[in-house]
Amino acid sequence: MTDPMAHLHDRGRETFAGLVDGGEARLDALFATVPALGELAVGTVYGHLHERPALDARTREAATLAAIVAAGMAGPPLSVHLRTGLAAGLAPAEVCEVVVQTAAFAGFPRAVSAADQLNRLFEGHDLPIPPPPSPREVVLAHLAAADGEVAEVLAAFPRTEVQATGPDRVLVSCFGDDPVPGAVLHCAVDGADVTSITVFRAR
Repeated sequence: MTDPMAHLHDRGRETFAGLVDGGEARLDALFATVPALGELAVGTVYGHLHERPALDARTREAATLAAIVAAGMAGPPLSVHLRTGLAAGLAPAEVCEVVVQTAAFAGFPRAVSAADQLNRLFEGHDLPIPPPPSPREVVLAHLAAADGEVAEVLAAFPRTEVQATGPDRVLVSCFGDDPVPGAVLHCAVDGADVTSITVFRAR
């Protein structure tokens, strides 16, 4: 009979290795002294939780980072989940915003500790300090000054839902009086610039 925890652990290692370069070696090093803890942790987090369909990987990693900051774990957990958060599509500015949001509920000392550690982690990943605006911020600023076809769409469908779906793309659903969006804008973002907007009209 197959051990279900061993199966989850194997699946979790495979998932982690797909997110982090040299992931399996990193796990082996982290849990070298207590491999049973690695089996439980990796199997639970990446073998089970990561596969649950209710949250996409970006949202799940954002929630995980918030919990890590709230718990005051500015060591290996923050380092690991910065890596997996970026791999899951979080932009660096979104990681920073999670720390800001968590400060209001978990306290400034823990958020400041996390920010201090992120300074070192960002340097180690060659990420700009401070990071450029998040993709959602970039698109919101662009829409505020939009002209041409995009301005026409926004005038026709003035209610918008702006959702970042990765570190370089944002979807904008545009609504009028109908609950069904009249148009969807697919925005490509590069750093602080919107490089293209594709308009899909529903009607």
